[in-house]
Amino acid sequence: MSVAQGNEPRFRDTVRRLPPMVWIVSFGILVVRVGNFLPVFMVLYLTDRGIAPVAAGLVLGAAGLGNVLGNAVGGYLADRIGRRWTIVVSMVTTAVPTALIPLFDELAVLVALAFLAGAASQIYRPAAAALLVDATSTDRQRLAAFAVHRFAMNIGAAAGGVLGGFLATVSYMALFLGNAIACLLLALIAAVMVRDVAPARAGEDTGEGTEDAAVPQPSYRQALADRRLRRFLVMTLIAEFVYIQSTVGLPLHTDAHGMSPADFGLLMGLNGVLVLALELPITGLVSNRPPGPVLGLGNVLTGVGLAMTGLFADMGWLAATVVLWTLGEMLYASMASAYLGGLAPPDMGGRYQGLYGAAITAGTGVGPIIGGAVYALNEWALWGVCAVGGVVSGWLCLPARKAKVAPAPA
Repeated sequence: MSVAQGNEPRFRDTVRRLPPMVWIVSFGILVVRVGNFLPVFMVLYLTDRGIAPVAAGLVLGAAGLGNVLGNAVGGYLADRIGRRWTIVVSMVTTAVPTALIPLFDELAVLVALAFLAGAASQIYRPAAAALLVDATSTDRQRLAAFAVHRFAMNIGAAAGGVLGGFLATVSYMALFLGNAIACLLLALIAAVMVRDVAPARAGEDTGEGTEDAAVPQPSYRQALADRRLRRFLVMTLIAEFVYIQSTVGLPLHTDAHGMSPADFGLLMGLNGVLVLALELPITGLVSNRPPGPVLGLGNVLTGVGLAMTGLFADMGWLAATVVLWTLGEMLYASMASAYLGGLAPPDMGGRYQGLYGAAITAGTGVGPIIGGAVYALNEWALWGVCAVGGVVSGWLCLPARKAKVAPAPA
């Protein structure tokens, strides 16, 4: 991803001039995120039905495993059948198992349905991200597109939490049916309004080591031959593992120091407000910067900010640590997606995004399990892992040094 130079328009002007397809995709994401109740309320639903915590963990684990698989499948389908129909297939096949979940009590059936819903619900993500890359022609425009996409996701998640809480007080059947309806609405938007577009990149290097002749067929093996992508995926896995500790170590820490769940909710609410209010402006401020240092700083701030949680036991200082790791999140999130879009060859955009999504869901899936176990052994061990993980993932964002070539013998 190159650095924007010259007389670039202001970032807000770049946002305003984004292609219509970016706004259509972002609106569709907003709709489905408003109705994305399953990940948030699944635990409450299962415990309300009298299912033991261990069994509930199996259901959630099946959904998480499905998330990883769904991204891989979605990346393949996005390149194979196109972005538009991948989104349609994903949302229709998500609606069915989601609507069926409240009809069954058998653990085996719930595990199977959660796995199917988890997999299907992620298939659209690589397609939507690849479509944003296809529709934009410059690094700056691509960054603006992902910033708008993130803003839509965050607005939808905030509204969905409120709406889901209301529906859960009415009935869990209404909650799951609402989720299914939101999926079908995105399928309808994609079928009617979305159109695949030919990649429109201007003057970009399509990758290292690309040859004009004998180009192999697109595949995940070919994608993983890209050294820059492998480095990026390892960075993503570590960064997401660290970030998800905000939902593991932080609530455990507040509980251990006598704070209430409402206190934890206020801290997470602060994170949400900051992201909604400041992420777009901050993304604009760094839009002309090289992505590597920005991503590296974001990961370091996230890791260090979370590690500093262990130093404090009052709301004021804990709020300050939330501000620090939220700043890291805002520097990292949109820039990472845009940077990856610049790495991918046009015929493998879906596969690159699918691998990225798989790394994200793997990191956020194993993070709570490992983080909870480490915290149980020693709280400071977890904060140390966060600090080290933040520094390591930050280092991985920087360009790798090229090996020195030994001089030819005289």
